[in-house]
Amino acid sequence: MIPMHSLRQKLVAVVMATTLTALLVSVGALIGYDLRQYHRALLGDMSTQAELLGHMTSAALTFDDARLAGENLALLRLRPLVRAGAIYDARGKLFASYVAPGEPSEFPAAPMGDSVQVAGNKLYQFRRIVENGELLGTVYLRAEYAMMSRTIDYALMALLITTVAMLLAFLLTRRLGGIVTAPIFAIAGVAREVVSTRDYSRRAPRTSDDEAAELVDSFNAMLTEIEQRTGELENSNRAIAREAQERASAQQEVMRLNEQLEVRVHERTLQLETANAELEVAMDEARKANHAKSAFLSAMSHELRTPLNAILGFAQILTSEALPSTLAQKKEFAGHILKSGRHLLTLINEILDLAKVEAGAMNLSLEPVALGEVLGECRAMIEPIATGRGIRMLFPEDCKAVVAADRTRLKQVLLNLLSNAVKYNRAGGAVILDVSVAAPGRARLSVQDTGHGLSSAQLDALFQPFNRLGQENSGEEGTGIGLVLTRRLVDLMGGTIGVSSRVGVGSVFWIELPLTEPHAITIEGGTAGELARSRLGNGGGHTLLYVEDNPANLKLVEEIVRFRPELRLLSAHDGHMGIEMARAHLPDLILMDLNLPCISGTDALKTLRSDPRTSHIPVIALTANAMPRDVERGLASGFFRYLTKPINIDEFTEAINSTLARIDARRTAQTEVQI
Repeated sequence: MIPMHSLRQKLVAVVMATTLTALLVSVGALIGYDLRQYHRALLGDMSTQAELLGHMTSAALTFDDARLAGENLALLRLRPLVRAGAIYDARGKLFASYVAPGEPSEFPAAPMGDSVQVAGNKLYQFRRIVENGELLGTVYLRAEYAMMSRTIDYALMALLITTVAMLLAFLLTRRLGGIVTAPIFAIAGVAREVVSTRDYSRRAPRTSDDEAAELVDSFNAMLTEIEQRTGELENSNRAIAREAQERASAQQEVMRLNEQLEVRVHERTLQLETANAELEVAMDEARKANHAKSAFLSAMSHELRTPLNAILGFAQILTSEALPSTLAQKKEFAGHILKSGRHLLTLINEILDLAKVEAGAMNLSLEPVALGEVLGECRAMIEPIATGRGIRMLFPEDCKAVVAADRTRLKQVLLNLLSNAVKYNRAGGAVILDVSVAAPGRARLSVQDTGHGLSSAQLDALFQPFNRLGQENSGEEGTGIGLVLTRRLVDLMGGTIGVSSRVGVGSVFWIELPLTEPHAITIEGGTAGELARSRLGNGGGHTLLYVEDNPANLKLVEEIVRFRPELRLLSAHDGHMGIEMARAHLPDLILMDLNLPCISGTDALKTLRSDPRTSHIPVIALTANAMPRDVERGLASGFFRYLTKPINIDEFTEAINSTLARIDARRTAQTEVQI
């Protein structure tokens, strides 16, 4: 007897539900399609019939021959669907009519134009008779519209088909379901017999080669193991019966082993429970992180538009002939573009920085940093944004403090705190930045706002990655990782960060950094600018080959090298051309982009290294692949140096100078050896 809700019943239910759904969708689609075709065919037929009658009766209307018009209408008896028809003259007066047997002889007033109407089971059509641009009259037709009866017939047919199909599906499923359920029922039957008879020699039959067969094999293997252990136990008992002392010792040993087994089972159970709990927590954290990252990706597009707005706006002014500007204005606009571009790069690097910090790959350069200079730069970047929002910015007028920090990261931390204070402030509010000595040898920088403040729950989640504290729909831009990165950067610089807030009053974010003494940097032989110019003028003439497919990037390097007359720059727009030019011109140094058409920069480097003519030429990677693993992979593949985009001109110049200097030194040494 099959129990209620058995596997076979569930299988039948699934098949029946699937079959019913497929039938309903198929039959419904066919009925809908046929009814639509019927409606369109009837309208087309009636329109054709009305137009034909119009042409046939135009002469009768012209010569006022009602008899001829009546004869034409009488032809409608050949069309059983048409139950009545009439011809109206140009003034709308009934001219001739036709009524099928059993139909009422009522005719409506002639309308002003063509029309088709459906009312109940009747279709009414009016069509004007026009000859040579002159209105002669109107044709009226009344026909049977059997949409409802047709729908009922189809519904009955669909019900019959569905009933028969469901019955067949039920019978087939009941008949064939045993193929799926038989192996499982066999296992269940054998299990019941083993439990009732304790006969572990029974085996379940293997009737298929699917997952059920694997279950049968596992079940039989379990019975084999139990049978073996049972036999061993019986042998042991017989031996114990023969020797009483050995039996007592064996019993004690069994008890000891059982106790150890129970302890191990208990320990394993606790381990599994702990692992399950940890897995559940990890899955919950993964779901939260995935949701936060989705919101983060949406917010990033808005965050990047702020610096892009300044870049594109000032660039359009500089390139527009309709908005002339002075040289001073051009310099000012270029300065804004440069600052916004760097800020945009900072936003992009913020994501990379967090990854570096998490991976322990963030390297900071701790040095004495004058707070006055950093605060001035931060003020210049934040104050225009605050002014546009009507928020006052209050900075210390004369700050002489010097802290031990990484200048770039400290500026990044302060800009993030100031930006948050402006974005989440009240209209007409204020942001106060204060510098004080919190403890001996420690400087405290605090950023106070007059915003809405944070609740205790928000403070607890403040430094969680990708958490914007419910500000996703506030209209304010942000990534949700700024404060996380800020805290970790402060930790790496040997500082501390904290926050205090009151709802309705505002918040105060503060960081503490160690104080230090400033030091002066001198360059022997002149100023830094003079030394840079002297470095640009050195050299006895070298050839550089730049392999780059982006015209803008190529133009930028051309402009940088243009100030160095001792350098000759060649260019190639793909890897194949770069290899050929390297073989033809044998340049002193090659600059290589990695993402090139046809062949990548890495593959081009392998080709150059395999050719004896070009294997000695140093190749510097110049690419936008800036992740730490990309840099490591590039250097491991054989690049002499690895530079990332956007180009840092100082770093770019230093890389070229140092590489060319090594080339000159090697050539000088070879010359001395030859002499």
